[in-house]
Order: sequence, then C-alpha cells, then structure tokens
Amino acid sequence: MEKILVVDDDPEVLDVISDILRQAGYDVDQAGEGREAIQRVEDDFYDLVVTDLNLPKVDGMKVLQYVIDQSPGTMCVIMTGYGTIRSSVEAIKKGAFDYISKPVKSDEILLVVEKAIKFRQLERENAFLKQQLRKKYRFDNFIGDSKPIQKVFELIERVADTDSMVLITGESGTGKELIAKAIHYNSYRRDNPMIVINCGAIPEELLESELFGHEKGAFTGAHKMRVGRFELANGGTVFLDEIGDMSPNLQVKLLRILQEQKFERVGGTRTLEVDVRIIAATNKNLINAVNRGKFRQDLYYRLNVIPMKVPPLRMRKSDIPLLVDFFIKRFDKQKGKRIVGFTQEAVNALLDYTWPGNVRELENLVERLVILSDDEKIGLEDIPGSIKGKTSKVESIEVKIPMDGIVFEQAVEEYEKKLILQALSETNWVKTKAARLLNINRTTLIEKMKKKKLHNSAIAS
Repeated sequence: MEKILVVDDDPEVLDVISDILRQAGYDVDQAGEGREAIQRVEDDFYDLVVTDLNLPKVDGMKVLQYVIDQSPGTMCVIMTGYGTIRSSVEAIKKGAFDYISKPVKSDEILLVVEKAIKFRQLERENAFLKQQLRKKYRFDNFIGDSKPIQKVFELIERVADTDSMVLITGESGTGKELIAKAIHYNSYRRDNPMIVINCGAIPEELLESELFGHEKGAFTGAHKMRVGRFELANGGTVFLDEIGDMSPNLQVKLLRILQEQKFERVGGTRTLEVDVRIIAATNKNLINAVNRGKFRQDLYYRLNVIPMKVPPLRMRKSDIPLLVDFFIKRFDKQKGKRIVGFTQEAVNALLDYTWPGNVRELENLVERLVILSDDEKIGLEDIPGSIKGKTSKVESIEVKIPMDGIVFEQAVEEYEKKLILQALSETNWVKTKAARLLNINRTTLIEKMKKKKLHNSAIAS
C-alpha cells in the first residue's frame, strides 16, 4: 500500500483530501503546516507528498525543495488556491510532478495521485532494469578462462571508460554485441541509452532515416518528423552492428558524424550536434573490402581506433565445459528442469566439434537438450548426429566465396593461417605434431608461423 502525506493548514481541506485518498486504498498521514511536514518526511518514507503552496512560516515551495533534496524517491504534487499558473509552473520546474487547483475535486486528485504513483513505479522499474543490465554485463559474468578470451576481457576493462571508438571483429555467433554492451555498461555513459543498429538488417533506403531521422515531407510516407537513432543515443553509445554491410553513400555521412558529431535529418537543413560513443562490429574482413572498393579506407581507420578480435569457439575449446555448465544452470532454472550436467562422453563430443555457429550454436544446443532431456544427465546418445559426426579435423574447414568475390591471394593467406591455427589448436601448440598433421616439415611450419606472427609463448614444443 502506497503511503501519502497530505499537507494543508486548513483542517477541513486536510480531512477531506485525506478521506478521499484513504477510501481509494492509500495509507495517509497529515501535516497542518510546513515544519511538521518536513519533520514527517525526515522521520518516515512517503511515496507521495501532496502539499498546499500557501502555508504559514514554511511554505509549500520549501517543503517541495526539502523532499527533492532529502527524499528523491518521493513524488510531490502541489495544491494552489489562487489559480495562478506562475506559482504552479515554478513548482513543476523545481521538481513537482503536477499541480491541482483548489477547490480540489475528488476525481481530479485521484487521477493526479494515480499518475504520480504509476510514474514512480516506472522509475523504480527502470532503475531496477538498469541495475540488472549492469549486473548482466559485469566482467565477472563473462564465461571463459582460456587465454584468447581473457585477452578480450582485459581489453574491454582497459577501454570501457574511455570515449575511443572500438571495432569488434569476429565470426557470427562469437558474442560481438555482448562485448559492445559490456563496454557501454561499464563506462561512465552507462546511465544513458545504448542504441543498437544492425546495418545489414535494414534496407539502404530506410537506414539513413533510421540513423539520422527525417523531417516531415522529406520523402513519400514521411507524414511527421522522426528522431533518428543518433539523437536518441545522445550522451550514450551507438552500436553499429554489421558495419561492413553499410552502403558507400551512408559511409560518407557516417564519417562526418565520427569526425564532427554533427549531422542533418533527412530533408532538413538544421545541423544537429550529439555526444555519442561509436562501437562498430563486423564478421567481414574490412581490409579486403577496402581493397575491393566496398568500404572506405578513411572510415575504416576512423573506426579502428581500438581493434578487438573475438576468437571463435574452436580457438577456445577449453571454455566449452564452462559455457555448457553456465547454459545448463540458466535454462534449467528457466524451464523448471533438474539437469545436473553432461556425461564425459557427451562433453568429449562437444570438444571434437568445430562449432561453425560458435557460442550461439552451443547455447541453442544446450537449451534444446535441457528441454528434451528426461534424465538428470545429458549423455552421448542425446547429442545430435550432425554434431557427433563432425569433428574438428583440419579437412573440415570449408571455403565459402561471397557473392561480391574475393581477393585471391589474401583469401589463400587467410585460409593457410586458419589451417595452421587449427592444427596447432588440435595439438596443443606442439609444432612437431601440428606439422605432422599438416604433412609439412616442422621448419616449414615454424617459418610460416613467424611470417604470420603466430605464437603461443606459454606452451613449449
């Protein structure tokens, strides 16, 4: 039950208003003058204070100011018997939620009080959600103790509370958006919005309006002015996912925002200025895109202030048991099951798989197995044949040529690098075994590793 303090120096008005609110189900206290009201707020917590402005000695404005300063979680509604707009507007500017003119009508005060209480509830829920978001994206909630992912976590911690632009690269399903959110929610911008824009999911003709907004009549169907994502994110962060899919035309306009933090709405002439941090992500090789003329070189270097490469799951297989345990606990609670874990044979099958869909694929698999399993432990027989039948041998690497083509020499270099890295991963970075797996001399492998700057100093061979 919400608790309300009613303040008025007229005992009759005080009793009438208190009775109206009590009959509506509220817990009501009374104060006959300003000093008493301040004392009550000091001694107790109220969801709402309804106070007359014209009080002897300590007036309603001073009561309002005390509530704002000392009890910020308390809403305040002002009553005025003079019908003057000036005093009411001044009170609202100082922080009052609303005002009521005297003589007070029953339905009017109930409506205003209900609105104030609901607004306060929304504020509480919003604060709780923000707290949950911060908790969700704390560093200690990231799963993985392998060296590749720990390096990513260390870099997040170092750059989070700066304004430097970050370019996150990695395959689909590796958690690029999760990392972007970790950066935002661990920065000083955490209380301001983080706006996510998938540049590959929105058609080019609509993306410009989504980013920058548009004026009424800017194009067919623009029946009213629309605020763009950059305006909405003012003071916060804009996360440009799949930035490699952005058209060259929009790349030019984005470059201006990165350089000047200024833009115009579509169809507008007024220059708007925003304060946003930019984080971008892509699963494409932007250097190749630059060489093919598909991505602006100046935009690439502007975005790539802090490069952050997220390792695929096949390069951090030691994290798979930890991830499985984390997902089991999450889905077990959500689905009301009693799964305690995987058998060792099932875990071994997961360790042998290449995981082309990365962590997202593993998460979806665990969710499915938790839902379908009737036993306390998930066994090898529960693992789909498509996973048990595909191991992480070198020959399982697939070549996919995108529709816009490739730079052959660079593609060959990249493929060779992937082969070497996978062979080293399979053999725990023992070069002799990796060379045998690749059917090349150990010295040849070492030379190729030096050329490609591949090393793992923590493991001897």
